[in-house]
Amino acid sequence: MAKRGKRLVAADEKFDRQKKYRLIEALGLVKENASAKFDESVEIAVRLGVNPTKADQMIRGAVTMPKGLGKSKRVVVIAKGDKAVEAKEAGADEVGAEDLVAKIQGGWLEFDSMVSTPDMMGQVGKLGKVLGPRGLMPNPKSGTVTFDLARTVKEIKAGKVEFRTDKGGVIHAAVGKVRFSVEDLYENTMELVDLLLKMKPATVKGTYVKSVTVSSTMGPGVRVETLNIGAKVVPAA
Repeated sequence: MAKRGKRLVAADEKFDRQKKYRLIEALGLVKENASAKFDESVEIAVRLGVNPTKADQMIRGAVTMPKGLGKSKRVVVIAKGDKAVEAKEAGADEVGAEDLVAKIQGGWLEFDSMVSTPDMMGQVGKLGKVLGPRGLMPNPKSGTVTFDLARTVKEIKAGKVEFRTDKGGVIHAAVGKVRFSVEDLYENTMELVDLLLKMKPATVKGTYVKSVTVSSTMGPGVRVETLNIGAKVVPAA
């Protein structure tokens, strides 16, 4: 049996790993048990009662966190002409067309998000095997295939998060940093939760939100009550 680390042993003394907590309580426990020497990210995992192999049950989209994510994302844009200029002026970290596609094909992947104009998707399609597994492929459903580059780049920089169900029907997303207040983490998390509830496919029967867990990068997962998870609470002052 693998030896458990000191962090997990200490966490067991602070909360019940089997208990399900209210979301705002769970976020407080995540902050309390984050003990790494760096500013850990706070993440959520939502297991949905969907079948991702069915096109109408693949949950995919994007949400802009009202309190940001605590860091600026590196954004690259595939565009030409005036649209390339627009992207640069909006703050894109790298802008290009065929040249940038070739650079990425050569192994350069120093970015967190990619945006493309629709007319360049023929070129971007060449990167499918590289970007797809990393969740970086531009997609109209997440708003990253667009001619409105200025707005999109600024939103991503401000804390826009793309998400999609994995093969097991689980959504993984960052909702902030452990240095955030519990109230700010809660507001960000509820922004995502609200959107996921609104995106429930009509073909899904039975329980839609099966389980929710929140954690920090190096900390233990805290289970969250799913009953009435969409009902907002007013954080204590």
